[in-house]
Amino acid sequence: MKTTFQYRFYPDTKQKIELNDWLRVSRYWYNRQLGDRFDWWEMNRTSVDACPLVSSIATLRDKPNFYAQKKQLPVLKKDLVKVFHSGELLDFSRVDASVLQDVSKRLDKAFERFIVGDSNGNKSGRPRFKSVASFKTLTFADGKAIKISLVRKNWLYLRLPKLGVVKVRMHRAIPDGFIIKQVSVTHKADGWFVQLILEDPDVPEFSKEEITPTWDNSLGLDAVLHEDVYLATSDGEKLPSLKPLRKNQAKLDHISTKRNKRKRGSKSRRRLAKREAKQHQKIARSRQDFHYKTAHKLVRTGKKVFFSEDLNLKGLTRRNQAKQDEAGTFLPNGQSAKSGLNKSWSDAAFGNFFKTLEYIAAKAGSVVISQKPAYSSMVLCYRDEIIFTDCSIRDYWDEQHSLKVDRDINAAINLKRLGLGIFPSIKRRSGKLTVVGTMDQSTTKEILHTLHRAVGSLPCNL
Repeated sequence: MKTTFQYRFYPDTKQKIELNDWLRVSRYWYNRQLGDRFDWWEMNRTSVDACPLVSSIATLRDKPNFYAQKKQLPVLKKDLVKVFHSGELLDFSRVDASVLQDVSKRLDKAFERFIVGDSNGNKSGRPRFKSVASFKTLTFADGKAIKISLVRKNWLYLRLPKLGVVKVRMHRAIPDGFIIKQVSVTHKADGWFVQLILEDPDVPEFSKEEITPTWDNSLGLDAVLHEDVYLATSDGEKLPSLKPLRKNQAKLDHISTKRNKRKRGSKSRRRLAKREAKQHQKIARSRQDFHYKTAHKLVRTGKKVFFSEDLNLKGLTRRNQAKQDEAGTFLPNGQSAKSGLNKSWSDAAFGNFFKTLEYIAAKAGSVVISQKPAYSSMVLCYRDEIIFTDCSIRDYWDEQHSLKVDRDINAAINLKRLGLGIFPSIKRRSGKLTVVGTMDQSTTKEILHTLHRAVGSLPCNL
Protein backbone atom coordinates (compact mmCIF):
# COMPACT_ATOMS: atom_id res chain seq x y z
CA MET A 1 0.00 0.00 0.00
CA LYS A 2 1.15 3.55 -0.78
CA THR A 3 0.12 6.73 0.99
CA THR A 4 1.28 10.34 1.01
CA PHE A 5 1.96 12.49 4.06
CA GLN A 6 2.59 16.23 3.75
CA TYR A 7 4.67 18.18 6.25
CA ARG A 8 6.06 21.67 6.50
CA PHE A 9 9.83 21.94 6.59
CA TYR A 10 12.20 24.79 7.38
CA PRO A 11 15.32 25.02 5.18
CA ASP A 12 18.05 27.41 6.24
CA THR A 13 19.08 30.41 4.11
CA LYS A 14 21.66 28.47 2.11
CA GLN A 15 19.23 25.66 1.39
CA LYS A 16 16.52 28.13 0.28
CA ILE A 17 18.91 29.70 -2.23
CA GLU A 18 19.87 26.24 -3.47
CA LEU A 19 16.24 25.13 -3.85
CA ASN A 20 15.34 28.30 -5.75
CA ASP A 21 18.27 27.69 -8.11
CA TRP A 22 17.12 24.10 -8.61
CA LEU A 23 13.63 25.32 -9.49
CA ARG A 24 15.12 27.72 -12.04
CA VAL A 25 17.22 24.97 -13.67
CA SER A 26 14.32 22.46 -13.66
CA ARG A 27 11.94 24.98 -15.18
CA TYR A 28 14.42 25.78 -17.95
CA TRP A 29 14.98 22.06 -18.58
CA TYR A 30 11.21 21.47 -18.84
CA ASN A 31 10.70 24.36 -21.27
CA ARG A 32 13.72 23.35 -23.35
CA GLN A 33 12.42 19.80 -23.81
CA LEU A 34 8.92 21.07 -24.62
CA GLY A 35 10.27 23.51 -27.20
CA ASP A 36 12.34 20.74 -28.78
CA ARG A 37 9.25 18.57 -29.20
CA PHE A 38 7.22 21.40 -30.71
CA ASP A 39 10.08 22.19 -33.13
CA TRP A 40 10.19 18.57 -34.26
CA TRP A 41 6.46 18.65 -34.92
CA GLU A 42 6.70 21.82 -37.01
CA MET A 43 9.66 20.58 -39.04
CA ASN A 44 8.30 17.10 -39.75
CA ARG A 45 4.70 17.58 -40.74
CA THR A 46 2.72 18.99 -43.68
CA SER A 47 -0.94 19.89 -44.01
CA VAL A 48 -3.03 17.04 -45.42
CA ASP A 49 -4.81 19.32 -47.90
CA ALA A 50 -1.82 21.37 -49.12
CA CYS A 51 1.76 20.92 -50.22
CA PRO A 52 4.40 23.67 -50.64
CA LEU A 53 5.58 24.25 -54.21
CA VAL A 54 9.12 25.02 -53.09
CA SER A 55 10.61 23.15 -50.18
CA SER A 56 14.02 22.09 -48.94
CA ILE A 57 14.41 18.48 -47.97
CA ALA A 58 16.48 18.31 -44.82
CA THR A 59 17.73 15.28 -42.95
CA LEU A 60 14.98 14.04 -40.66
CA ARG A 61 16.03 13.50 -37.09
CA ASP A 62 14.54 11.02 -34.70
CA LYS A 63 11.43 11.99 -32.81
CA PRO A 64 12.37 13.27 -29.33
CA ASN A 65 11.11 11.06 -26.52
CA PHE A 66 11.75 10.50 -22.83
CA TYR A 67 14.91 8.41 -23.25
CA ALA A 68 16.43 10.54 -26.01
CA GLN A 69 15.98 13.77 -24.06
CA LYS A 70 17.18 12.24 -20.79
CA LYS A 71 20.47 11.27 -22.48
CA GLN A 72 21.24 14.99 -22.95
CA LEU A 73 21.68 15.52 -19.19
CA PRO A 74 25.29 14.17 -18.88
CA VAL A 75 26.35 16.53 -21.69
CA LEU A 76 24.62 19.53 -20.11
CA LYS A 77 26.31 18.86 -16.77
CA LYS A 78 29.80 19.18 -18.23
CA ASP A 79 29.62 22.97 -18.58
CA LEU A 80 27.44 25.94 -17.74
CA VAL A 81 24.34 26.34 -19.93
CA LYS A 82 23.56 29.82 -21.22
CA VAL A 83 19.92 30.89 -21.46
CA PHE A 84 19.36 32.39 -24.89
CA HIS A 85 16.94 35.24 -24.07
CA SER A 86 18.50 36.39 -20.77
CA GLY A 87 22.14 35.35 -20.95
CA GLU A 88 21.86 33.64 -17.55
CA LEU A 89 24.27 30.80 -16.82
CA LEU A 90 22.78 27.65 -15.30
CA ASP A 91 24.71 24.86 -13.60
CA PHE A 92 22.97 21.51 -14.15
CA SER A 93 25.60 19.63 -12.13
CA ARG A 94 24.36 21.19 -8.87
CA VAL A 95 20.91 19.60 -9.22
CA ASP A 96 20.31 16.00 -8.16
CA ALA A 97 20.07 13.61 -11.12
CA SER A 98 16.74 12.07 -10.02
CA VAL A 99 15.15 15.55 -9.91
CA LEU A 100 16.09 16.34 -13.52
CA GLN A 101 15.05 12.87 -14.70
CA ASP A 102 11.67 13.32 -13.05
CA VAL A 103 11.22 16.61 -14.95
CA SER A 104 11.71 14.66 -18.20
CA LYS A 105 9.20 12.06 -17.06
CA ARG A 106 6.73 14.80 -16.12
CA LEU A 107 6.94 16.37 -19.55
CA ASP A 108 6.63 13.00 -21.29
CA LYS A 109 3.38 12.26 -19.44
CA ALA A 110 1.96 15.70 -20.26
CA PHE A 111 2.81 15.29 -23.95
CA GLU A 112 1.39 11.75 -24.01
CA ARG A 113 -1.93 12.97 -22.61
CA PHE A 114 -1.95 15.62 -25.35
CA ILE A 115 -1.24 13.18 -28.21
CA VAL A 116 -2.63 9.81 -27.08
CA GLY A 117 -4.92 10.58 -24.14
CA ASP A 118 -5.38 8.88 -20.78
CA SER A 119 -6.69 5.38 -20.04
CA ASN A 120 -10.24 6.56 -20.80
CA GLY A 121 -9.26 8.09 -24.13
CA ASN A 122 -9.70 11.67 -22.90
CA LYS A 123 -7.04 14.04 -24.24
CA SER A 124 -5.61 17.04 -22.44
CA GLY A 125 -4.82 20.41 -23.95
CA ARG A 126 -1.55 21.45 -25.55
CA PRO A 127 1.23 21.50 -22.90
CA ARG A 128 2.26 24.99 -21.85
CA PHE A 129 5.63 26.47 -21.12
CA LYS A 130 6.16 26.82 -17.39
CA SER A 131 6.52 30.16 -15.62
CA VAL A 132 7.77 30.90 -12.11
CA ALA A 133 4.20 30.72 -10.79
CA SER A 134 3.39 27.40 -12.48
CA PHE A 135 6.53 25.42 -11.63
CA LYS A 136 7.12 25.09 -7.89
CA THR A 137 7.71 21.39 -7.20
CA LEU A 138 10.88 19.28 -7.21
CA THR A 139 10.69 15.48 -6.92
CA PHE A 140 13.45 13.24 -5.54
CA ALA A 141 12.51 10.01 -7.30
CA ASP A 142 15.25 7.84 -5.76
CA GLY A 143 13.92 6.80 -2.37
CA LYS A 144 17.06 4.84 -1.48
CA ALA A 145 19.12 8.06 -1.42
CA ILE A 146 16.77 9.68 1.13
CA LYS A 147 17.54 8.97 4.77
CA ILE A 148 15.92 9.89 8.08
CA SER A 149 18.78 11.20 10.20
CA LEU A 150 16.95 11.82 13.46
CA VAL A 151 13.42 11.75 14.88
CA ARG A 152 12.50 13.78 17.93
CA LYS A 153 9.19 14.57 19.61
CA ASN A 154 7.67 16.80 16.93
CA TRP A 155 10.55 17.05 14.46
CA LEU A 156 11.98 14.93 11.70
CA TYR A 157 15.45 15.49 10.26
CA LEU A 158 15.51 14.36 6.63
CA ARG A 159 18.69 14.02 4.54
CA LEU A 160 18.10 14.87 0.87
CA PRO A 161 20.70 14.28 -1.89
CA LYS A 162 22.95 17.30 -2.60
CA LEU A 163 20.88 19.43 -0.20
CA GLY A 164 21.78 18.09 3.21
CA VAL A 165 19.66 17.69 6.32
CA VAL A 166 16.38 19.63 6.45
CA LYS A 167 14.24 20.18 9.51
CA VAL A 168 10.66 18.90 9.08
CA ARG A 169 7.75 19.69 11.40
CA MET A 170 6.13 16.30 12.10
CA HIS A 171 2.53 17.06 13.07
CA ARG A 172 1.67 13.35 12.79
CA ALA A 173 3.88 10.31 13.12
CA ILE A 174 4.89 8.11 10.20
CA PRO A 175 3.14 4.71 10.57
CA ASP A 176 5.32 1.80 11.61
CA GLY A 177 6.53 -0.39 8.77
CA PHE A 178 6.28 2.27 6.06
CA ILE A 179 9.39 3.27 4.13
CA ILE A 180 10.02 6.38 2.02
CA LYS A 181 9.75 5.72 -1.72
CA GLN A 182 9.77 9.28 -3.04
CA VAL A 183 9.94 12.87 -1.77
CA SER A 184 8.52 16.01 -3.39
CA VAL A 185 9.38 19.55 -2.28
CA THR A 186 6.94 22.38 -3.02
CA HIS A 187 7.33 26.12 -2.56
CA LYS A 188 3.96 27.62 -1.57
CA ALA A 189 2.92 31.15 -0.65
CA ASP A 190 3.53 30.64 3.07
CA GLY A 191 6.67 28.50 2.98
CA TRP A 192 8.16 25.18 1.94
CA PHE A 193 6.35 21.85 2.17
CA VAL A 194 7.50 18.27 1.68
CA GLN A 195 5.36 15.34 0.51
CA LEU A 196 6.55 11.89 1.57
CA ILE A 197 5.28 8.95 -0.50
CA LEU A 198 5.34 6.00 1.88
CA GLU A 199 4.93 2.31 1.11
CA ASP A 200 4.34 -0.84 3.14
CA PRO A 201 3.97 -4.01 1.02
CA ASP A 202 2.42 -5.90 3.96
CA VAL A 203 -0.65 -3.63 4.01
CA PRO A 204 -3.11 -4.58 1.21
CA GLU A 205 -4.32 -2.01 -1.28
CA PHE A 206 -7.84 -0.62 -1.03
CA SER A 207 -10.02 -2.48 -3.52
CA LYS A 208 -13.54 -1.74 -4.64
CA GLU A 209 -15.60 -4.65 -3.48
CA GLU A 210 -18.48 -5.88 -5.58
CA ILE A 211 -21.37 -4.11 -3.89
CA THR A 212 -24.93 -4.68 -5.04
CA PRO A 213 -26.79 -1.37 -4.66
CA THR A 214 -30.15 -1.57 -2.94
CA TRP A 215 -32.66 0.99 -1.74
CA ASP A 216 -31.34 0.81 1.84
CA ASN A 217 -27.58 0.87 1.24
CA SER A 218 -27.49 3.65 -1.41
CA LEU A 219 -27.72 7.43 -1.31
CA GLY A 220 -28.45 9.93 -4.09
CA LEU A 221 -26.55 13.25 -4.10
CA ASP A 222 -27.81 16.30 -5.98
CA ALA A 223 -25.48 19.29 -6.46
CA VAL A 224 -27.28 22.50 -5.45
CA LEU A 225 -26.38 26.12 -6.17
CA HIS A 226 -29.38 27.74 -4.53
CA GLU A 227 -29.03 30.06 -1.53
CA ASP A 228 -26.87 28.42 1.16
CA VAL A 229 -27.36 24.77 0.19
CA TYR A 230 -24.46 22.70 -1.17
CA LEU A 231 -25.89 19.18 -1.48
CA ALA A 232 -29.30 17.54 -1.22
CA THR A 233 -29.48 13.84 -0.34
CA SER A 234 -32.12 11.24 -1.10
CA ASP A 235 -32.62 10.83 2.67
CA GLY A 236 -34.18 14.29 2.77
CA GLU A 237 -31.18 16.17 4.18
CA LYS A 238 -29.70 19.41 2.88
CA LEU A 239 -26.03 20.12 3.56
CA PRO A 240 -24.99 23.79 3.87
CA SER A 241 -22.41 25.38 1.58
CA LEU A 242 -19.27 27.27 2.58
CA LYS A 243 -18.73 29.71 -0.35
CA PRO A 244 -15.12 30.59 0.59
CA LEU A 245 -14.50 32.75 -2.47
CA ARG A 246 -17.69 34.77 -2.02
CA LYS A 247 -16.91 35.41 1.65
CA ASN A 248 -13.37 36.58 0.93
CA GLN A 249 -14.06 38.38 -2.36
CA ALA A 250 -14.08 41.89 -0.86
CA LYS A 251 -10.74 41.38 0.90
CA LEU A 252 -9.24 39.82 -2.21
CA ASP A 253 -10.41 42.68 -4.43
CA HIS A 254 -9.00 45.25 -1.98
CA ILE A 255 -5.54 43.66 -2.05
CA SER A 256 -5.62 43.20 -5.84
CA THR A 257 -6.61 46.83 -6.42
CA LYS A 258 -3.76 48.09 -4.24
CA ARG A 259 -1.27 45.81 -5.99
CA ASN A 260 -2.29 46.98 -9.46
CA LYS A 261 -1.65 50.62 -8.44
CA ARG A 262 1.97 49.91 -7.52
CA LYS A 263 4.80 50.14 -10.03
CA ARG A 264 5.82 46.89 -11.68
CA GLY A 265 8.94 45.41 -10.15
CA SER A 266 8.71 47.54 -6.99
CA LYS A 267 9.11 46.11 -3.52
CA SER A 268 5.62 47.19 -2.44
CA ARG A 269 4.05 45.42 -5.43
CA ARG A 270 5.87 42.18 -4.63
CA ARG A 271 4.78 42.43 -1.00
CA LEU A 272 1.13 42.90 -2.00
CA ALA A 273 1.40 40.07 -4.54
CA LYS A 274 2.54 37.80 -1.71
CA ARG A 275 -0.44 38.91 0.40
CA GLU A 276 -2.76 38.16 -2.51
CA ALA A 277 -1.23 34.69 -2.96
CA LYS A 278 -1.71 33.92 0.73
CA GLN A 279 -5.34 35.02 0.51
CA HIS A 280 -5.91 32.69 -2.46
CA GLN A 281 -4.20 29.92 -0.52
CA LYS A 282 -6.47 30.51 2.47
CA ILE A 283 -9.53 30.23 0.22
CA ALA A 284 -8.28 27.01 -1.39
CA ARG A 285 -7.43 25.40 1.94
CA SER A 286 -10.78 26.27 3.51
CA ARG A 287 -12.55 24.82 0.46
CA GLN A 288 -10.50 21.62 0.65
CA ASP A 289 -11.17 21.30 4.39
CA PHE A 290 -14.90 21.75 3.74
CA HIS A 291 -14.82 19.02 1.07
CA TYR A 292 -13.14 16.54 3.39
CA LYS A 293 -15.50 17.25 6.29
CA THR A 294 -18.57 16.95 4.05
CA ALA A 295 -17.27 13.70 2.53
CA HIS A 296 -16.61 12.21 5.96
CA LYS A 297 -20.10 13.22 7.10
CA LEU A 298 -21.65 11.38 4.14
CA VAL A 299 -19.50 8.27 4.63
CA ARG A 300 -20.44 8.14 8.33
CA THR A 301 -24.08 7.58 7.29
CA GLY A 302 -23.06 3.95 6.66
CA LYS A 303 -24.16 3.90 3.02
CA LYS A 304 -22.21 1.66 0.65
CA VAL A 305 -23.14 3.25 -2.67
CA PHE A 306 -23.30 6.98 -3.48
CA PHE A 307 -24.97 8.08 -6.71
CA SER A 308 -23.60 11.47 -7.76
CA GLU A 309 -24.30 13.74 -10.71
CA ASP A 310 -22.07 13.42 -13.76
CA LEU A 311 -21.80 17.17 -14.27
CA ASN A 312 -20.41 18.76 -17.43
CA LEU A 313 -18.61 21.49 -15.50
CA LYS A 314 -16.71 22.69 -18.57
CA GLY A 315 -19.99 23.34 -20.37
CA LEU A 316 -21.69 24.81 -17.31
CA THR A 317 -18.95 27.43 -16.90
CA ARG A 318 -18.65 28.28 -20.61
CA ARG A 319 -19.23 31.88 -21.69
CA ASN A 320 -22.38 32.73 -23.64
CA GLN A 321 -22.01 33.08 -27.38
CA ALA A 322 -21.74 36.67 -28.59
CA LYS A 323 -24.70 38.15 -30.48
CA GLN A 324 -24.44 40.78 -33.23
CA ASP A 325 -26.94 42.68 -35.32
CA GLU A 326 -26.64 43.39 -39.04
CA ALA A 327 -24.44 46.44 -38.41
CA GLY A 328 -21.99 44.36 -36.37
CA THR A 329 -22.97 45.88 -33.01
CA PHE A 330 -22.80 43.48 -30.11
CA LEU A 331 -26.17 42.80 -28.46
CA PRO A 332 -26.86 41.82 -24.82
CA ASN A 333 -26.37 38.05 -24.42
CA GLY A 334 -26.82 37.58 -20.67
CA GLN A 335 -23.11 37.09 -19.98
CA SER A 336 -23.15 39.50 -17.03
CA ALA A 337 -25.52 37.25 -15.09
CA LYS A 338 -23.79 34.12 -16.39
CA SER A 339 -20.44 35.33 -15.04
CA GLY A 340 -21.82 35.27 -11.50
CA LEU A 341 -23.15 31.74 -12.03
CA ASN A 342 -19.80 30.62 -13.44
CA LYS A 343 -18.06 31.96 -10.34
CA SER A 344 -20.48 30.08 -8.10
CA TRP A 345 -19.80 26.83 -9.95
CA SER A 346 -16.04 27.38 -9.60
CA ASP A 347 -16.39 28.30 -5.93
CA ALA A 348 -18.36 25.13 -5.19
CA ALA A 349 -15.77 22.93 -7.01
CA PHE A 350 -18.08 19.93 -7.29
CA GLY A 351 -15.56 18.08 -9.47
CA ASN A 352 -12.93 18.12 -6.70
CA PHE A 353 -15.55 17.28 -4.08
CA PHE A 354 -16.76 14.12 -5.83
CA LYS A 355 -13.12 13.01 -6.29
CA THR A 356 -12.54 13.56 -2.58
CA LEU A 357 -15.72 11.65 -1.75
CA GLU A 358 -14.61 8.77 -3.98
CA TYR A 359 -11.27 8.61 -2.14
CA ILE A 360 -12.82 8.74 1.35
CA ALA A 361 -15.54 6.26 0.40
CA ALA A 362 -13.00 3.76 -1.00
CA LYS A 363 -11.16 3.68 2.34
CA ALA A 364 -14.49 2.89 4.06
CA GLY A 365 -15.36 0.11 1.61
CA SER A 366 -17.95 2.18 -0.29
CA VAL A 367 -18.18 3.27 -3.91
CA VAL A 368 -19.24 6.43 -5.77
CA ILE A 369 -21.10 5.98 -9.08
CA SER A 370 -21.85 8.97 -11.29
CA GLN A 371 -25.16 9.19 -13.15
CA LYS A 372 -26.32 11.29 -16.10
CA PRO A 373 -28.77 13.74 -14.48
CA ALA A 374 -30.94 14.31 -17.58
CA TYR A 375 -34.58 15.06 -16.57
CA SER A 376 -33.90 13.96 -12.97
CA SER A 377 -34.90 17.39 -11.60
CA MET A 378 -38.08 17.63 -13.70
CA VAL A 379 -39.87 14.35 -12.89
CA LEU A 380 -41.86 13.99 -9.65
CA CYS A 381 -40.07 11.15 -7.89
CA TYR A 382 -43.13 9.21 -6.62
CA ARG A 383 -45.62 9.78 -9.45
CA ASP A 384 -43.51 10.03 -12.65
CA GLU A 385 -44.99 13.27 -13.89
CA ILE A 386 -43.23 16.29 -15.38
CA ILE A 387 -43.73 18.92 -12.65
CA PHE A 388 -40.58 21.04 -12.28
CA THR A 389 -40.48 22.48 -15.79
CA ASP A 390 -38.68 25.68 -14.76
CA CYS A 391 -35.69 26.29 -12.49
CA SER A 392 -37.69 28.97 -10.69
CA ILE A 393 -40.06 26.28 -9.32
CA ARG A 394 -38.38 25.38 -6.04
CA ASP A 395 -41.16 23.28 -4.49
CA TYR A 396 -44.46 21.59 -5.35
CA TRP A 397 -47.57 21.25 -3.17
CA ASP A 398 -49.37 17.90 -3.55
CA GLU A 399 -52.94 18.26 -2.39
CA GLN A 400 -53.60 14.51 -2.51
CA HIS A 401 -50.86 13.62 -0.01
CA SER A 402 -50.78 17.02 1.78
CA LEU A 403 -47.10 17.12 0.99
CA LYS A 404 -44.68 19.88 0.01
CA VAL A 405 -41.98 18.41 -2.28
CA ASP A 406 -38.63 20.18 -2.41
CA ARG A 407 -37.06 20.36 -5.88
CA ASP A 408 -33.52 19.45 -4.81
CA ILE A 409 -34.49 16.50 -2.60
CA ASN A 410 -36.76 15.29 -5.39
CA ALA A 411 -33.78 15.37 -7.79
CA ALA A 412 -31.59 13.46 -5.30
CA ILE A 413 -34.20 10.70 -5.03
CA ASN A 414 -34.41 10.50 -8.82
CA LEU A 415 -30.61 10.11 -8.99
CA LYS A 416 -30.94 7.19 -6.61
CA ARG A 417 -33.64 5.72 -8.85
CA LEU A 418 -31.34 6.17 -11.85
CA GLY A 419 -28.59 4.24 -10.12
CA LEU A 420 -30.97 1.44 -9.15
CA GLY A 421 -32.42 1.27 -12.66
CA ILE A 422 -36.01 2.17 -11.71
CA PHE A 423 -36.14 5.64 -13.26
CA PRO A 424 -38.62 5.89 -16.15
CA SER A 425 -37.56 6.65 -19.72
CA ILE A 426 -38.35 10.12 -21.08
CA LYS A 427 -39.37 10.60 -24.72
CA ARG A 428 -39.92 13.82 -26.61
CA ARG A 429 -42.81 13.74 -29.05
CA SER A 430 -43.96 16.79 -30.99
CA GLY A 431 -42.05 19.04 -28.61
CA LYS A 432 -43.65 17.51 -25.50
CA LEU A 433 -42.03 15.29 -22.90
CA THR A 434 -43.75 12.02 -22.05
CA VAL A 435 -42.85 9.62 -19.23
CA VAL A 436 -42.76 5.93 -20.13
CA GLY A 437 -42.60 3.35 -17.34
CA THR A 438 -44.17 2.35 -14.04
CA MET A 439 -43.01 2.11 -10.44
CA ASP A 440 -43.98 -0.50 -7.86
CA GLN A 441 -46.04 0.43 -4.84
CA SER A 442 -43.37 -0.38 -2.24
CA THR A 443 -40.91 2.10 -3.78
CA THR A 444 -43.60 4.79 -3.84
CA LYS A 445 -44.27 4.25 -0.12
CA GLU A 446 -40.54 4.50 0.67
CA ILE A 447 -40.23 7.77 -1.25
CA LEU A 448 -43.34 9.29 0.38
CA HIS A 449 -42.06 8.30 3.82
CA THR A 450 -38.71 10.00 3.06
CA LEU A 451 -40.42 13.18 1.81
CA HIS A 452 -42.73 13.41 4.83
CA ARG A 453 -39.72 13.03 7.11
CA ALA A 454 -37.79 15.68 5.15
CA VAL A 455 -40.58 18.26 5.49
CA GLY A 456 -40.27 18.19 9.26
CA SER A 457 -36.46 18.50 9.23
CA LEU A 458 -36.05 21.33 6.68
CA PRO A 459 -35.85 24.97 7.84
CA CYS A 460 -38.86 27.13 7.15
CA ASN A 461 -37.05 29.34 4.63
CA LEU A 462 -36.09 26.41 2.37
